Amino acid sequence: MPKLNSQQRKAVHHIEGPLLVLAGAGSGKTSVITQKIIYLIQECGIAPTKIAAVTFTNKAAREMKSRVVGRLPKNVIKGLTVSTFHTMGLKILQKEHAQLGYKSRISIYDAQDSQLLLKQLAPADLFKTIAVEQVQQHVSLWKNAGITPDTALAAECDPLKQRVAGLYAAYCHQLKVYNAVDFDDLICLPVALLEKNREVLESWQNKIRYLLVDEYQDTNAVQYRLVRLLAGPRAALTVVGDDDQSIYAWRGARPENLAQLKDDYPNLTVIKLEQNYRSTSCILKAANGLITNNPHVFEKNLWSEFGFGEPIKVLEARDDEHEAERVVSHLLNHKFQKRTEFRDYALLYRGNHQSRLFEKTLREHKIPYRITGGASFFSLTEVKDILGYLRLLSNNDDDQAFLRVVNTPRREIGPGTLEKLVEYANRRGVSLCEAGYEMGLAQYLAERPLARIRRFIEWVAHMSDRMERSDLLAALNDLVDEIGYKDWLEDICRDIPSAERKMENVQELLAWIGHLVQSSGEESTLAQLVQQMTLADMLDREDDAQLPDCVSLMTLHSAKGLEFPHVYIVGMEENLLPHHVSVQEDNIEEERRLAYVGITRAQRSLVFSLAARRKRNGELMACEPSRFLGELPGDTLAWEKPSQGDPEQRQQMGRAHLANLRGFLNEAG
Repeated sequence: MPKLNSQQRKAVHHIEGPLLVLAGAGSGKTSVITQKIIYLIQECGIAPTKIAAVTFTNKAAREMKSRVVGRLPKNVIKGLTVSTFHTMGLKILQKEHAQLGYKSRISIYDAQDSQLLLKQLAPADLFKTIAVEQVQQHVSLWKNAGITPDTALAAECDPLKQRVAGLYAAYCHQLKVYNAVDFDDLICLPVALLEKNREVLESWQNKIRYLLVDEYQDTNAVQYRLVRLLAGPRAALTVVGDDDQSIYAWRGARPENLAQLKDDYPNLTVIKLEQNYRSTSCILKAANGLITNNPHVFEKNLWSEFGFGEPIKVLEARDDEHEAERVVSHLLNHKFQKRTEFRDYALLYRGNHQSRLFEKTLREHKIPYRITGGASFFSLTEVKDILGYLRLLSNNDDDQAFLRVVNTPRREIGPGTLEKLVEYANRRGVSLCEAGYEMGLAQYLAERPLARIRRFIEWVAHMSDRMERSDLLAALNDLVDEIGYKDWLEDICRDIPSAERKMENVQELLAWIGHLVQSSGEESTLAQLVQQMTLADMLDREDDAQLPDCVSLMTLHSAKGLEFPHVYIVGMEENLLPHHVSVQEDNIEEERRLAYVGITRAQRSLVFSLAARRKRNGELMACEPSRFLGELPGDTLAWEKPSQGDPEQRQQMGRAHLANLRGFLNEAG
């Protein structure tokens, strides 16, 4: 077993009653969770099938499971659940779907699907006064707070909110008609079922004899309820969290859930992990100094054995363009002096719009970079097309998928035909596939369009059956060939290379599905695969060690859970960090936690940058340094004015630029 410090050992060995592990940044919380799972199996005799560990990302879940697998044989941990909250909710839905009035093949709607459905259901004038994204956020917050459509309608007095609540009711109804759920439902529906059905609740409490929860500060109200329900009266529960790293209030996270534990579990044990295994003492002193300005229920103070390290540099710039130049030049010089790799560096910013000037400057200096948190692979049109087919074949009631693929590629089924089909299906209260079989549809459609619709629906039924009965991967490849998708791409793309790139994405999707089938270790149905793919985050499926040698650019939110040897936090100004909306709403505490998260990503060196003026709406506007800089201990900072830089420093910078250019030319040659 890897060596644990005394506090970590206490957390691993504590099994009598509920436990809160207050784990500071870089304090080895993942080691505690994985070692506790091993301890529960080896020393406490709890069967792996009775243990569940939940977290928030697929990457974190995979990391946990891989560490356990590294310590115990696969046959010993068979049946162990290590998953995200949403995957846990899906597992409950898959088993208990009938109790909730769903058929087995449930579709999961992503954000785009949900927005499209809201647009279809909304009155024509609603989105003239409120954006569909805002409506979606209202719906999500209601669901995550456990507020039903009826309760929302009764509670809202504002006329606009009343209309949104009405749309919320229609949206929930239509999802049920489509045998579909959205991401929020994956938690809300299981919670509603467990709260209403004691028999089902006791069954799940017996399935899970010990529950571990990671990143507890990020739980929202309904996730908190799910944890309490599953833990049950035994309260065989370990939660790991850090209130100082709670940065998702905008999506419903409640750091106060950590404090709520003390009220709900009077016998709660609290163990603090304060030794940091990531950063220098200077970086930790700055982080501690900043976060003490927030109120705390639980106090902690991070420390490490790595020595004080370099002071944190603060680069002042004349304007935002000069800021980008100073940061990139500093990075190049630092790399040249320290003989590091580009992958050792990360540029963090509050908003995505800040990346543009840094991208431009990095390109000018021939520095490779990648942006984390960009568009998902699953948002690509060609990927959504193929997934649309798979969704429809796994759930013939999925009307959104039907409408996406019915004319992709073209089948001479025009919008007028589809409008009449939708009108008929709505009048009958059935799905579009079901409507296609009914005799009454002949009164709405002429003979030729009716024949085309029925030909398509019969093909869907045939392919659905084939997917269930034959080799799944072979059937998927046959599907792409059978619909002529490659030819379709060549018809609609501006050139052959564009079509080929899109087809490569389709092949990547099919290869990834093949990987899912093989890694599952059991026979998967198409419906289960589609559900897995909808929940998966393809951006994190690569191991960090395999990343190319390039600088990472990302928002502070995206940086959570990551670490880098050398970090730059840019735009340390009022109205950027803290963000102007937070300033207006007097919500500085979460912005301070966000800055704290950024600071604690750094292992060996940290640099802040700020500009005296910044371009907004085409005009250069004066900027003030972030209040957070004033909250940091003075002995942790080394300020560098724009005019600083002696001849020797300029010579070093010149050598760094030249070395980087030579490296680029050698690679090109």
